[in-house]
Amino acid sequence: MSLLDRLGLAAPIVQAPMAGTSTPRLAAAVSNAGGLGSISVGAVRADRAREMIGEVRRATSGPFNVNVFCHRPARHDPARNAAWLAALAPEFARCEATPPPQLAEIYTSLLADADMVDVLLDTPPPVVSFHFGLPSPEVIDRLKAAGIVLFATVTSLAEAEAAIVAGVDVLVAQGWEAGGHRGIFDPTGPDPQLGVAALTRMLVRRLDAPVIAAGGIMDGAGVAAMLALGAQAAQLGTAFIACPESSADAFHRAALFGPGASATEMTALISGRPARCLPNRFTALKAGAAGRTPIPDYPVAYDAGKALASAARARGDGGYGAQWAGQGAPLARALPAADLMATLVRELAEAGKVRRVAERDERWIASTP
Repeated sequence: MSLLDRLGLAAPIVQAPMAGTSTPRLAAAVSNAGGLGSISVGAVRADRAREMIGEVRRATSGPFNVNVFCHRPARHDPARNAAWLAALAPEFARCEATPPPQLAEIYTSLLADADMVDVLLDTPPPVVSFHFGLPSPEVIDRLKAAGIVLFATVTSLAEAEAAIVAGVDVLVAQGWEAGGHRGIFDPTGPDPQLGVAALTRMLVRRLDAPVIAAGGIMDGAGVAAMLALGAQAAQLGTAFIACPESSADAFHRAALFGPGASATEMTALISGRPARCLPNRFTALKAGAAGRTPIPDYPVAYDAGKALASAARARGDGGYGAQWAGQGAPLARALPAADLMATLVRELAEAGKVRRVAERDERWIASTP
């Protein structure tokens, strides 16, 4: 059975679960349009996650995805935290603010969040997706027993193989082009930095599991290209940032349509883990003291990043925000989610016609003496 049939999707399009940007309203709009809408609960507590899942359910009868973070809990290093705050102190001063006295682990990994597991089991969504790694075998078994289809973000063949062994149903092949946090399991280890096309094709050829391609895909032609490589669907994130249903602030939206869209950067400065971002004041800090200072673990570093962004926004400066975006950012369109979905489906159909014509011509050439 195909992934679309298994989930009851009309279109091979997944809206990426962008923490802090995806909303229940956005997810429901995508699901109502025949795709797979997604929310992320990795940055909220269990009680808010329960509310968000309820909001999606009330707004759509279609399938949807709930994303959770499975990062290793942070190692607390007071000396490193203090050095990091000292490196950022000039930026806080520029914003007429002072750094926080100490840093906290602001997000709880599913690896240490029994309450979040209970929420997922009490109100099981059709799909749960894992980012930054995998939960314990026990949690995977419990989620599968509840009838939930499990996705996992993978950035390499080795991660994909580990996900399959663990019992994951569907692989989300995240290419180097993708916006937001890189889903690599171990950010301290080697990263092959595979592009979405190479990674998708590798997983399709080597593994017997549905693959969803993710990274830099912004239109129907891009979706069609991924399907031609063997993916059963494509996941789009940056394409949905400019939708009115997203929670992206005005600074993020303006930056998305600014000159920096063609020069996104992979950086760990903002949160402590590699993430692709639009260039701004924060990414520029790599050239100063922050670029020479060891960064605290994710999400401890993110506590400082959020405090700095908040201080800047209070003065009308959005240049320190986590303005995540993929390499396809210059192709962004500001459309309501339903209209964007309709456009993507139409473009996908047109791309399919072009491909069929090309295949027909190739057969004709092959038969010509």
